[in-house]
Amino acid sequence: MEPSYTPDPAVRGRGRHRAVRPVLADVARAATEQVTTLAGRTAVAAAAGSGVLLSLVAAPAQAAPASAAVSTSLAGKSVQGALNTADLNALAAQAKESVAAAPVVTVANDAELKVEKAAVSVVSAAENDEYQAQLAAEAEAEAAAEAEAAAAEAAAAAVDLPASASSSAVVSIGMRYLGVPYLWGGSTPAGMDCSGFTSYVYAQVGVTLPRTSSEQRYAGPEVSWSEAQPGDLIWSPGHIAIYAGDGMQIEAPVPGKTVRYTQIWQSNPTFIRVL
Repeated sequence: MEPSYTPDPAVRGRGRHRAVRPVLADVARAATEQVTTLAGRTAVAAAAGSGVLLSLVAAPAQAAPASAAVSTSLAGKSVQGALNTADLNALAAQAKESVAAAPVVTVANDAELKVEKAAVSVVSAAENDEYQAQLAAEAEAEAAAEAEAAAAEAAAAAVDLPASASSSAVVSIGMRYLGVPYLWGGSTPAGMDCSGFTSYVYAQVGVTLPRTSSEQRYAGPEVSWSEAQPGDLIWSPGHIAIYAGDGMQIEAPVPGKTVRYTQIWQSNPTFIRVL
């Protein structure tokens, strides 16, 4: 009798693994080749209902076609493997139906896209005369409103005029514009310089004065300080004002100031009788 032999379990395990690996490799290779045969170079199926995208990529060009069936043996038993193409066809059909049901926008082959072209011209704010005129009008209106408010405030202050000046129309008119801002070249309640102020006031009593202080210097005869009366002009080099009596005057002084009622500050003023 021959001695009994019990195989080592580790040895049996290694043998089993060696037998299975070739079988699995053959099945995978056959499945790949079967996909190549059925789908050509590329087959893509989109399962819209489940949100799954299945992409099947063909095997390399050099892969040779093979039979879909694989026969081998494992532990003495025959194993038949075949790729079930029915399931793959059903999945592809479902994907086609999902794509067909999706909204599609079609455009005719001869459709044309027309874009209207129009010349656009841009004019800067500085070059827009209409806009600049609007700004100037707004600024003038705003200045006039401020001047009126200042005049009302000055009137509320109730400046006490000398008795000799209370009857002077020129002085009374001049006092209406206390608080108007000094503006070089200005001759309206929006802003006035010294000669613009005197010419504007005298115009309201019907007297037209030259525009500049140097010209107003000769608008009438010269009188002495002692003979001066409210409403006379007070001239000094580069400046002119209206005499209000008792050593006081009304003037548009210098930039940054407003029309004011103040003492005569000129050291040697010249008085001019216009009326």
